[in-house]
Amino acid sequence: MGYYKHHIFFCLNERKNGEASCAQHDAQGAFEHCKSRIKAERLAGPGGVRVNKAGCLDRCAGGPVAVVYPDETWYTYVDRQDIDEIIERHLQHGEVVERLLLPPNVGR
Repeated sequence: MGYYKHHIFFCLNERKNGEASCAQHDAQGAFEHCKSRIKAERLAGPGGVRVNKAGCLDRCAGGPVAVVYPDETWYTYVDRQDIDEIIERHLQHGEVVERLLLPPNVGR
């Protein structure tokens, strides 16, 4: 087992040229909510979950996006309830949240 059981990376990229980007969908707010919930649930730290910021993950058309490693599970989300579901089902119980999966062909 690695240092962390899971990493969840949130794309926080903002494109200045008007192209689609995760920042347009309050990705920062989702990141902060996830980080807060992970700490409150005492899931943070070695053997647990690490919540990370990421630059462009190059899947802008499906934004906002987050990816969970080492599972390589790509999610899209709409609101904090979606983030809560990812935390509760995937990060706590190892169950993929099928309804929030980013289709594999979605790119930039």
